[in-house]
Amino acid sequence: MTTPPTPQAPYQQQAPVPQQNWQDAPAGLYASPIPVRRATLGDALASEWTKIRSVRSTMWTLGVMIVLLLGLGLLAAIAVSTADANVGETPVLSFGFFGVLLGSICVITLGVMTIASEYGTGMIRTTLTACPDRARVLTAKAIVFFLLTFVITTVMTALVGALQTAILDGEAPTGDAWLRATVGVGLYIAMLGLLSLAIGALIRHSAGAITIMIGVVLLPLVLAMFMFAESLSDLRQAFFEYSIPSQLGAFYDTSVTGSGPSGWDPLWIMLGVTAVAMAGAYASLEKRDV
Repeated sequence: MTTPPTPQAPYQQQAPVPQQNWQDAPAGLYASPIPVRRATLGDALASEWTKIRSVRSTMWTLGVMIVLLLGLGLLAAIAVSTADANVGETPVLSFGFFGVLLGSICVITLGVMTIASEYGTGMIRTTLTACPDRARVLTAKAIVFFLLTFVITTVMTALVGALQTAILDGEAPTGDAWLRATVGVGLYIAMLGLLSLAIGALIRHSAGAITIMIGVVLLPLVLAMFMFAESLSDLRQAFFEYSIPSQLGAFYDTSVTGSGPSGWDPLWIMLGVTAVAMAGAYASLEKRDV
């Protein structure tokens, strides 16, 4: 005859053991020796810096940007010097314009990829699990990306400007012209990259966001070239004056139309546009699911 099984006492779930130092842990219990503390913005910055410098796309994108800035800037100066062309009143620093314009495409790409790639791979869920404060995550991404882009652009434009001045034996630029062609351009390109990051956060699709940003950079100028109707003259003029290439040229004291934003005005325009886009990115990140 089979003996009936002995009835077991019902399982009672134990209350979770509070975190404590490993020295004070009771016998048989484990407590992590790593102290527990609240995460800060500094932790988020360290995390984003580790991510942005450890992926190959960052190195390749910034590497291509540096090659464009340095290569096109020097090629323009060497071509003018070899041809013994009379540059007249053309500022020497303006020969770096085309390298900066093409290099901005690299910044746009990297700005979008900084956040949109995480949505594509699903890494954004891990990021927000580690740091549930979504505003802090976006702020950390924006700060790290902005500072990285600003430093590289400013250093490279200063180097190219110095080499161009030496190659062309041109008159040394004034302090204000030098500041706008280096620090001003660096701030503007970094702001453009930040705008790209905001669009990436809103669109959440790398290819779509990059396409939109390239359209923002090039489409107004292209459209203006085909507006032949007299009724569109005002709109054509506005597109010429406020297109991103024209605004970028203002930092070099060059203008397609001879009117429009000048001096530091393009920077304030880009600052306003970027602030609106970033506000939308913060609102989207807080309200939309990932």
